[in-house]
Order: sequence, then C-alpha cells, then structure tokens
Amino acid sequence: MKRIGVRVLVTLITAGLCLTAVDAQTSRWSEQKANSWYAEQPWLVGSNYTPRSAINQLEMWQEATFNPAEIDEELTWAEAMGMNTMRVFLHDLLWQQDAAGFQKRMDTFLSIALRHHIRPLFVLFDSCWDPQPRLGPQHPPIPGVHNSGWVQSPGALALTDEKQYPRLKAYVQGLLGAFAKDDRILGWDLWNEPGADNARSYSAQEPKNKFALVLALLPQVFQWAREAHPTQPLTSGVWALDTSEGARPGKLQEIQLRESDVITFHNYSWPESFKSEVKWLRKYNRPLICTEYMARSVGSTFDAVLPIAKQEHVGAINWGFVAGKTQTYFPWESWEHPYILSQPPVWFHEVLRSDGTPYRVAEVELIRQLTGK
Repeated sequence: MKRIGVRVLVTLITAGLCLTAVDAQTSRWSEQKANSWYAEQPWLVGSNYTPRSAINQLEMWQEATFNPAEIDEELTWAEAMGMNTMRVFLHDLLWQQDAAGFQKRMDTFLSIALRHHIRPLFVLFDSCWDPQPRLGPQHPPIPGVHNSGWVQSPGALALTDEKQYPRLKAYVQGLLGAFAKDDRILGWDLWNEPGADNARSYSAQEPKNKFALVLALLPQVFQWAREAHPTQPLTSGVWALDTSEGARPGKLQEIQLRESDVITFHNYSWPESFKSEVKWLRKYNRPLICTEYMARSVGSTFDAVLPIAKQEHVGAINWGFVAGKTQTYFPWESWEHPYILSQPPVWFHEVLRSDGTPYRVAEVELIRQLTGK
C-alpha cells in the first residue's frame, strides 16, 4: 500500500465525515429520534382543513382566491376548541405557476396559524378524486355531491409523463427547501392515499397503470424530500390496511411504513377497528397519528374514537372542519345518489357550519374537554 501524506489523509477523513453527515440527514429518522420528537409535542388534535370558500386545494391557494381573513376567522374557531394542528393540502401546479407567490402565501398562512397556536401538517401529493387538475377558476360544486371539485396532484398527465418528473422533484425540493427549518410546520405528508383508484367517481379517467407508476414514484418522492434536509418529520399515511392475523401490508403500504419517520394512518371505521389498527401499528415502535377519521354514518365518530386516541396518545386529525364548497358533509355514496331534494339524515364529515356554529354542540364540548380547552 502506498503511503498517504498527512494533508491528503486529513482531506479524505474530512470528506468521509461530510458524506456521513449528509447520509445521516438524508436517511429515515431512527425510532429514538422519532419518539423523542413526539414526546415534545402536545397531544395532536385537528382537522383536515380547507376554507369554506374553496372547493379544492387550488382554490384555497391561488392568488385570486386566497383569503387570509377567512382563514384567520376559521382558525380562531379551531383554537377555541383546543385544536393545535391542521392537515392542509398543497399542489404541484401552484409551484409551477408561481413558486415565489405560492411560498409567500404559505408564509402568510403559517403566520396566521402561529397566532392561533396551530402547526399544520402539509400534504404535497394526492391520488384522490379528479385526475385532471387545471389552474385558474375552479368549477362550482356539483349539487348534493361529496368533494365534487377536489383534484389530484400530480394529475394523470404528469404522472404518466416521466419528462415532468424533474418538475415534480423541483416542487418537492423547492418547497421543503424553503421551509426546511420552519418551526411553524409540524411535518410533511408526502402523498395522500397513493394509488387510489377512485372507482366510484373518476375510474374511467385514471391511467390504467396508475398503481405501477405510483409504486415506482413514491420512494423517489421520499428521497427527494430527504435531500432537502427538513428538520420536520416525513410521512405518508397507510389506508385500507388489513390488520387481521397473518395479513401483510400491500406493496405501497410497505413503502409508506418503511419510509415514514412517524407512522400516520386513516381509519373511517368503528372504534373497535380503530383500536385494533393502533395495536397492530405499535409493532413499528414509532409515533402514531391518525390523519383521517370521523365519518358519522359509517361508525367513526368523535364520541367513540377521540377518547381512544387520547388514551393511546395517538394524534387525531378528522376529515373536514367547516362546511363549505367541498360539501364533504355529504357521504361518499352521494356520487351515486346526489342529495339534491333532501339533506342526508346525518352529516358525514365537518365539525362546524359555515357560520362557525357547531353541527353538534356535544362534539365541540367533547373536543374542548379532551384537549383541556
């Protein structure tokens, strides 16, 4: 072996240390780091949030329809019942359209949320509902139909065109890079319900190979995000998880569980199912946050689920905060049977009416009681 000069040796050692540091920053959090982070958080309670005047994430964030005064009013209502987080959806087309303006509006949103002691969990991509998103004015709600204007990110055109993947990477890394050390942000939910087939609504417009495309892209999205070195945790919530004895996660679920710093999940079923899923997920030895629950007519209610979540120290983020243009107080099956002539016997989602009054006073009192507000 050749003798190496001291200066060269020092350079090699320094380079090695730098590589180790970078590798550590771009790797999944350890169980210890994830649990230490969670121990510093309050019990996380909040809603999936869209302002009442927005039909989807584009209408929420585009310059012409971004409404800070409305957001401030609604987050005032959330703070009053003890909520301390909101799950908020973003979109890749917003970054493509006006990255600087979008970033500025996110900063405004974060400043409003901070005043109300709310730290949002931002969602970057979403496989649910309309696969053909379009910038500009959004269509009005379809009467009587649940979430009739929600759009996917990336849309089908971008998902099926690998030439657009560098643009998607720039979105992920530009956004996380801009807010990588921002303490106002709770975390990053990289992809909502990846691979969803939207069988009841837009199945005919979905790419035939959507599952395979998302399966290949999801691990890349996690890597892109880690290369931005965020100080906040990364996650992607498992959904439709089979927790029966001997069952194994599906391929996309395996990626989500393998890559997430903290484990998030969706459960819209009975409290027994919620408790069983929490028990099943405990084997991963990581914090648990339920990022979607509460659909009254199918057995998932505040009364039944929220006390279990507190007892188990599981974060709880229900779908829907205030009734508005998303119309998610209508049930999923309204796509097949729109509620045009009458209202559903019970609201599906949402905590508050559009004027801020509770749909059920007892629910808001329960949230206040459990959060100590």
